Amino acid sequence: MNDRTCIVTRRQTEPDELIRFVVGPDNVVVPDLKRNLPGRGCWVTADRLHMDKAGRSHFARAFRKDVAVPPDLGAMVDALLARAALGVLGLARKAGAVALGAAKVESTVRSGKALLVLHAQEASEDGVRKITQARRATAYAGGPEIYAYKLFSETDLSLALGATNVIHAAVLAQDAGNAVLKRMVALDRYRGGSSDDRAMFAAIADEDVAAEDME
Repeated sequence: MNDRTCIVTRRQTEPDELIRFVVGPDNVVVPDLKRNLPGRGCWVTADRLHMDKAGRSHFARAFRKDVAVPPDLGAMVDALLARAALGVLGLARKAGAVALGAAKVESTVRSGKALLVLHAQEASEDGVRKITQARRATAYAGGPEIYAYKLFSETDLSLALGATNVIHAAVLAQDAGNAVLKRMVALDRYRGGSSDDRAMFAAIADEDVAAEDME
């Protein structure tokens, strides 16, 4: 798809960094996450900050008519993104592309087979730290950069994965895993994201470059 323009920032960017909206039959603005609803569409940068800034005047100007905007639009979009992410996570579990439990997650990370890691919001600092060390060690050894996300509660993860007491999960690097990664990245970006992993992997890359320069 060609680049699209955010109605708030007026900046052109790739569609994956935006959320499409259309006007429903009742003249209410509707988010179109799959980009397949009929009618004229407009686009908003896919994060909560810009979603909350997208007031009625922005949408009215984009659609060239007066429209109704749900007062809780930002929360509505968050819920839709979360539901989509949990949905594909459940499908990945059925496809055998998810490992559960701290020990299995750590071994999957160290083997380089993990595509991403999920921590429940209730996860202990010690449990997260051990898996983070495994992710760092894997990257140091020349393996993949495995990002971690802390987006859901234990209850949400357990329901999506059909298990109990899910605190840590690793999604494998398979087709089903790629679908999960796309949804988790979108939700993480919408909620503001975290630079911790980016900083960690950037530091590892800088150390590798420094080591090569000294050889």
